[in-house]
Amino acid sequence: MNKYLNKPLKTKTAPKGIPYIISNEAAERFSFYGMKAILVIYMTQYLYLTTGETNLSEESAKGYFHLFTSAVYFFPIFGALLSDVFFGKYKTIISLSLVYCLGHFVLAIDQTKIGLALGLTFIAIGSGGIKPCVSAHLGDQFSKSNSSLISKAYSWFYISINLGAFLSMLLTPYVLKNYSPSLAFGIPGFFMLLATILFWLGRFKFAHIKPSGKKVLDEIYKKKNIRMLLKLFTIFMFVSFFWCLFDQTGSSWILQAEKMDREIFGVELLSAQVLSANPIMILIFTPIFFKYLYPFLNNYLELNAMNKLKIGFFLTFLSFLLITIIQYSIDVGQNINIIWQLLAYAILTSAEIFISITCLEISYTYAPKKLKSITVSIFLLSISIGNLYTSVLNFYNEKTDGTVILQGGDYFLFFTIMMLIVAILFIPFARKFKNDRVLLQN
Repeated sequence: MNKYLNKPLKTKTAPKGIPYIISNEAAERFSFYGMKAILVIYMTQYLYLTTGETNLSEESAKGYFHLFTSAVYFFPIFGALLSDVFFGKYKTIISLSLVYCLGHFVLAIDQTKIGLALGLTFIAIGSGGIKPCVSAHLGDQFSKSNSSLISKAYSWFYISINLGAFLSMLLTPYVLKNYSPSLAFGIPGFFMLLATILFWLGRFKFAHIKPSGKKVLDEIYKKKNIRMLLKLFTIFMFVSFFWCLFDQTGSSWILQAEKMDREIFGVELLSAQVLSANPIMILIFTPIFFKYLYPFLNNYLELNAMNKLKIGFFLTFLSFLLITIIQYSIDVGQNINIIWQLLAYAILTSAEIFISITCLEISYTYAPKKLKSITVSIFLLSISIGNLYTSVLNFYNEKTDGTVILQGGDYFLFFTIMMLIVAILFIPFARKFKNDRVLLQN
């Protein structure tokens, strides 16, 4: 540890470790989203081809997909504790990245249901564990002398996430379709290994902030901090229903796209490639929202955090309403072009910007000073809980005889109505917190 920097250098230029963190994040996100994009298609179409095992039903595949996603966002709380209490961010990230790599390796070499379960477990532990650490590690690199560059660094960090996701969502479905599951899972594995190596190469460039140890636990047990965390948790529980719907883009939306006309301008997209619409829309929409839409809306209503969440919830409802209409049209034999699902993606991505970015702002702004990572982990826990809702429903939806309770458009209608109820119930709740200066100032 003597060779490592124990605090950020006082300089007016960008920290030398930033390129290693950003390139690591791009490669890691490539690996995660590339693997995740093909999961449902692999489980429903390729298990039989590779091992002779029975393919999973659509309901089971959706159930396992969301159970995996739930696990990914459950483990950040442990990653935050390991980082802040015991090992520090660097050691936590590098150690769990190796577990992450192992998961990809298992998926690439073992295309059985056991291999699938084991590989996804390792990935959930590794990916989930590093989530609250990497962005916080980036912030640790700055001192007061160059703090003005933090926003620029986080902008590049955010771009790297979405660029990595976009490219992988285009590539891995193509590789799965035209080559093999081993190669389709192997490529994300290679990028995760690359991400780990890049992070290791930056070890002497990073500022290694020591863990706070028992002080973190002492902070958690303070009554004022408990009250704050409970308030934030209550807000995030409403948000969990958004994730219950949003993450279905990787499951039920892909399966819907399988039954649609996916030709655009003479090019036929694979169903899983449609997922790439989200990260590219994020990159396009986010600056437009902040520069133009938010100031415009602020002329008509006070665009505080609670109002942003309300708008996001109703946009989510509208997105699923469109998906429901699409599905009912498919159910009666109509040939629907994928452009209609892309419109639903545009609405849902808009909702994501209103909700996800706002929740991160709340987490960083109102979290107790020494509990930033823990608070972000609680927000990520809302994603876990939301996906758990969806997973349980999908497992329950399929009877033992193989029949399905909610089929076709009825399945999407259920979530559409649920989101509308949540959005309406949030209105009086938001009004209460609007005036709570301790938590959310106007």
